[in-house]
Amino acid sequence: MDKVLERLKSLAKLQFVDSKLDKILTLRGSLPDEVDELEFEIQGLIGKKEKIEGDIKDLETEISKKKSNIKDFHAQIVKYEEQLNTVKNNREYEALTKEVEYANLEILTSEKKIKQFQEQIEGKTVLLNDTKAQVDERSGDLEAKRKELEIIVTETQIEEKRLAELSSEAEQHVEDRILNNYRKVRRNMRNGLAVVYTDRDACGGCFAIIPPQTHLEIRQKKKLLICENCGRMLVDKSFFAAMVESEGSKA
Repeated sequence: MDKVLERLKSLAKLQFVDSKLDKILTLRGSLPDEVDELEFEIQGLIGKKEKIEGDIKDLETEISKKKSNIKDFHAQIVKYEEQLNTVKNNREYEALTKEVEYANLEILTSEKKIKQFQEQIEGKTVLLNDTKAQVDERSGDLEAKRKELEIIVTETQIEEKRLAELSSEAEQHVEDRILNNYRKVRRNMRNGLAVVYTDRDACGGCFAIIPPQTHLEIRQKKKLLICENCGRMLVDKSFFAAMVESEGSKA
C-alpha cells in the first residue's frame, strides 16, 4: 500500500478508535474522580476521629490524675487534723491550719478542673459521634460509587482493551511528528476530534467552508491536508465508512 494512503487510513482508524474509547470514558463520567475524592475525604474524617479519640483519652488521663491528687490531699488533711490535736504552740497550729487550707484549695481546684475536663469530653464525644456518622455515611457513598464504577469497568474492559490495541496498532503507521500533532489537536478540541472528513463542502470539525481544490485533493488521497481554520487533519469520508463497516461486521 502507498505510504501516504496507509498514513491517511491509519489516521482515520486512529481517530475512529480513539473516539470510541472517549465514549467509554464518558460513560464512566466523573466516577473515578468521585471515588478518589471520597477516599480522600474519608481519610481526613478518620484522621479527625482518631485525633478526637486521642484528645478524649488525654482528658480522661488528666481526670484520673486530678482524682488521685484529691485522694492524696484528703489523706493529708486527715493527717494534719490529727496533728492539730497534739500541737504545742500557736505557730505549729497556724502552720498546720495553712496546710489544711492549702490542701482544701487544691481539692477545689482539682474538682473544678475535673468538671471542665468532663465538659470538654462531653463536647468532644458529641463531635466524635458526628464524625463517626460522617465516616459511615461517606463510606456507604464510596461503596456505592465503587460498585457503580466496577459494573461499568466490567462491562467495558474487554472492549476498551481491544480498542486500545487497535489504537496502538494504528499509531505504528503514523510518523511521530504527525502523531504528536494529532495528540495536540485532540487535547485542544472539546470533542477530541483531530481527524475529520468534509461534509457538505465544510470541515467536519469546525464547519468552515473548504475550497473546491482542497476537496479534490482530499478525494485523491495523495497527501495529508489541514483545515486552515481549526487545524484538524482532513481525510476522505471513505476511510471512516470503511471503519464503520469493519466494526459493524464484528458486532
